[in-house]
Amino acid sequence: MKKILTFALAALLFVPAFAGSKKKAEKDTQAFRYELECAGNGVQGTYLIRVWSYSRKAAVAAEQCKKNAVHGVIFKGYTGENGCVAQRPLVSKPGAEMEHEEYFKSFFSDKGEYYKYVSLTETSQEIVKVGKEYKVGVVVSVKKDELRKALEAAGIIRGLGSGF
Repeated sequence: MKKILTFALAALLFVPAFAGSKKKAEKDTQAFRYELECAGNGVQGTYLIRVWSYSRKAAVAAEQCKKNAVHGVIFKGYTGENGCVAQRPLVSKPGAEMEHEEYFKSFFSDKGEYYKYVSLTETSQEIVKVGKEYKVGVVVSVKKDELRKALEAAGIIRGLGSGF
């Protein structure tokens, strides 16, 4: 009886610890705390950007960089640096994220649709310790033309040929 109780107690202690880190990772991602900067010129139809994400665990921040890159292209854009031209966000309407909350909730879910529009361009990462968190920088390529078409099809943004 004592062995079963010890095993059950150990299992209960392990599950919340794992669930807590997963929950923290989701909280970090839902806050969308990140920075974008141009990393150079990508191939036609893509943006080549460096994404800096924050988390208490470096591995979590590195994985969230892809999600944050797509979010940044859609809602933030980035300034022109490193010989790049500044890019405005694809969605310029204020409050569009809240207006289409259900769409973006499924779009940005783990391995959601956003995953089709982003890829790592290099395997190296820059990791900086900032207080109790890590700031992780990764260079990614975002397929902005395909992303625009998907947002147009979903009715989030108007097509370029729709006029004024």
